[in-house]
Amino acid sequence: MKRKQLTLFVDEHESENIEKIRSAFNPVQYRLIKSHVTLCREDEIEKIDGVIENILKPGIKSISIQFSAVTRFSDGKGVMLPATVNNQPFKSLRNQILKGIIDEPGDHHPHITLMHPANATCTRQDFELIKKNKFPDHLTFNMISLIEQDNGAPWKVLRQFNLKEIQ
Repeated sequence: MKRKQLTLFVDEHESENIEKIRSAFNPVQYRLIKSHVTLCREDEIEKIDGVIENILKPGIKSISIQFSAVTRFSDGKGVMLPATVNNQPFKSLRNQILKGIIDEPGDHHPHITLMHPANATCTRQDFELIKKNKFPDHLTFNMISLIEQDNGAPWKVLRQFNLKEIQ
């Protein structure tokens, strides 16, 4: 089974502490994909040609996302770095990309997963250690990546769109 998504990868210069936590507490997920914010899931980009056409239109811009403190989710099994309440740049980008494809895109809350509940379980002690780390309070994303996963293998980048060049 192949899955495709649009993803905003965290720049390598800003991901050091994030990747340190991911590799220590969730090595399976760390091997599958780099730290990222999922922009659009596979069911939203089934009409990929239209999605790409929208991405390449003028007006698509880099976005910054503000993050709050790490939090647990999925009955405490997972840990994420959630965006703050103001997600308007993220919502606007999703709306531009999905325009004419999905009339009302779902309200996705941007986040970076540190421990994925599918392949890790956070303990109270783990969470206390994770909370002691310094994470970025905001990140700027200049690139959209179309990625694919084949039968649970590591995700591969199929195509990248530099938002600075599109503007």
